[in-house]
Amino acid sequence: MKSEPEVSMLPVGVNNKAEASNCSIRSVLSNVTGKWRMIIILALEDEPKRFGAIKRCIGDVTQRVLTENLRGLQRDGYLTRTVDPGPPVAVSYELTPLGRSLLELLKPLVFWSHEQMEHVKTARMEYERSQSK
Repeated sequence: MKSEPEVSMLPVGVNNKAEASNCSIRSVLSNVTGKWRMIIILALEDEPKRFGAIKRCIGDVTQRVLTENLRGLQRDGYLTRTVDPGPPVAVSYELTPLGRSLLELLKPLVFWSHEQMEHVKTARMEYERSQSK
């Protein structure tokens, strides 16, 4: 009789700050799971977009925050920034193969989030009721 292979927990715990800074899981996840970074990746799903189009697509992000997050995603290899010298100068952003592979992992989470929203709202209301007693 075959036994199931042992599945071990991913190494998410650390003992100190030095270990935390060298943890691949923390390093990657902390840079892609921020609210704006996931939304930017989703906004670039269909086609390359210019800065203004990304901002309009997202809506409630400031120019400074969008710029910082685009630079971070570019630095980590999830998107490319292309400058067309024009005139006028046009800068566009596009997902790289790494960004596309992340997008494919994010999409199920997005669908799951949408499907679970009513459950989450109910849990929040129940929690708030229990805390006000």
